[in-house]
Amino acid sequence: MISLALMLALQAATPAPAANPGPGPLGAIGQQKLPAKGCAAYLWSMDAGRQLVAMATADPAQIRLAIDGKTTDYAMTTQSPAIGFGFGGVTQYRGGDVTATLDMAVAVRADISAGATVTSATLRIDRPGRDTIVMPVGGLIGCV
Repeated sequence: MISLALMLALQAATPAPAANPGPGPLGAIGQQKLPAKGCAAYLWSMDAGRQLVAMATADPAQIRLAIDGKTTDYAMTTQSPAIGFGFGGVTQYRGGDVTATLDMAVAVRADISAGATVTSATLRIDRPGRDTIVMPVGGLIGCV
C-alpha cells in the first residue's frame, strides 16, 4: 500500500531545482508538510522538471503558489462542484492582483490511505496587464 507519507518523504529526499527553468512566473514552492487538520492537494508540474508548484488546502481553503519568486497563500473565493476531500472541481483563489483557478479531477485508490490521486488538473494564473498562464498539473491529496 502506498502511503502519502512515503511519497512526501521521497519528495523531500529528491532535491528540487531552485527555480522553474521554463518561461513564466510560476516557480516551485519547495517541500511542504501535511496540514494540521483536513486535507491538502499537492500539485506537481507535468513537464520534465516535475516541480511541486502548488499546495491547496481544504481548511483553511487556500492555495500556496510561488509567483515571480515570492511564495504566497491565496484565499478561496468560489468552488463548485464538490469532488470530495473538501475540494471542488473548479476552485478560484484570489489575493492582490492574482486570480488562480484550479480545475481538477480526483480518484480514490485502494493503495493510497487517507487521500487520493489528482488524475487531471490545470492551474490558471491571471494578473491584470500580464499574460495568462495555464499549466497542466497532477498530484496527490493527503488528509490528517
